[in-house]
This record gives sequence, C-alpha cells and structure tokens, in this order.
Amino acid sequence: QVQLVESGGGLVQAGGSLRLSCAASGGTFSIYALGWFRQAPGKGREFVAAISRTGANTDYVDSVKGRFTISRDNAKNTVSLQMNNPKPEDTAVYYCAARIEILRSSEYPYWGPGTQVTVSS
Repeated sequence: QVQLVESGGGLVQAGGSLRLSCAASGGTFSIYALGWFRQAPGKGREFVAAISRTGANTDYVDSVKGRFTISRDNAKNTVSLQMNNPKPEDTAVYYCAARIEILRSSEYPYWGPGTQVTVSS
C-alpha cells in the first residue's frame, strides 16, 4: 500500500545537527500515523518519535525530548526528524514506519530500509 524510503543520514559531530527525511509513495499518506525508530549495533529496535496523521499529536522517547523534533508535510508525503545536539549514544540505523491510525494499534506494518546516523564524540 505505502512504500517508505529514508534519507539524510550520515556522519555528524556531537553538538551539531542533521535532518532525516522519509518519502512515502502509494496509498493515501494522510491516513497514516508515522514513527521513527532506531537500532544501534548489537541492540534491539527502539522507538524514537511518532506523529499523528494531522500532525496535531507527537510523542518522543525520553532520551531525545528537547533535542529531536518530528514533523510531517502531508502535501509532499514526507515525515522528518530534526536532530539537534546529537550525542554518540544516538548512533544507530534510523527507520521510518507507518500505521493506519484509525486501527488504533501500536504495531507498524510498513517500514523503510533505514539510514545510518553516526555521531562522533
């Protein structure tokens, strides 16, 4: 139904900034709640941030509150993650994901392939 692909990852120094983007195609973008997840080497997948279909509601894991901001542009079928003051512990592969919001499920069935973010100290 919907295909997702991330971009914007790379190497950044601690205290810098970078912006991740996720472009969607297929389906109807506005029906999906969207999320960002990450997986560090040797660790499991971790929830980072989520945004409702209208953008009115957002949620973040405590470790990124005040530093990361999730946003979406329904006219352009994109969701972004602005990463300010990244820390070495933020190093991970970052994935965007989508779920049909009206189903009221915590499960995200649609995923992008991921983009690497490396934060140097």
